[in-house]
Amino acid sequence: MGNEQKENSNKYSIIIPTYNERLNIALLVYLIFKHLPNVNFEIIVVDDGSPDGTQDIVKQLQSVYGEDRILLRARPKKLGLGNFVVIMDADLSHHPKYLPNFIKKQMETGADIVTGTRYVKGGGVHGWNLMRKLTSRGANVLAQTLLWPGVSDLTGSFRLYRKSVLEDVIGSCVSKGYVFQMEMIVRATRKGYNIAEVPITFVDRVYGSSKLGGSEIVEYLKGLIYLLLTT
Repeated sequence: MGNEQKENSNKYSIIIPTYNERLNIALLVYLIFKHLPNVNFEIIVVDDGSPDGTQDIVKQLQSVYGEDRILLRARPKKLGLGNFVVIMDADLSHHPKYLPNFIKKQMETGADIVTGTRYVKGGGVHGWNLMRKLTSRGANVLAQTLLWPGVSDLTGSFRLYRKSVLEDVIGSCVSKGYVFQMEMIVRATRKGYNIAEVPITFVDRVYGSSKLGGSEIVEYLKGLIYLLLTT
């Protein structure tokens, strides 16, 4: 009973960055509502000018769920946020069924950040070929060796942040794109914030195309060297 009251006293802002996600966003929103029936939350879709009609779909979702629960923002705009912030991908690779686990872990541990991990018992990856699995695992092993971040999955992006911590850490970051997720955790670790992990299974996108390519891998290596020299 105590945990239930505590959960209901918090407000969670679930931020979903989108670009050409019209085929995924409606299902994702439905699943979030399904898995968080007793949680005070809002969904903020931050769309990067999608030409495929993503914003039109979001507007239809607003008519179903209410404009107070589904917010559409076009970059760049300042967001009004709850006291906890969840950031997740729109392509269904981050399943909303894990959201209750993130909330529970934060309440149990008092963590400043809860991050999803593919690399502990109960976590994993579905839909990747062997080369992509080796690339991801290799990137994490290299980062663990050089940076000692204190988490098992440094390149994951499914996370819950305490609002004040998010604002503090993001102000220290200079990276963009793929490297940004890594820098956020490294900076948070160096600042002494408490980071907890929950196992997740990452499922490769069903609709649309992946935005990770050779240029992102090069940027990752550059970012790794930068963080090694500056943290």
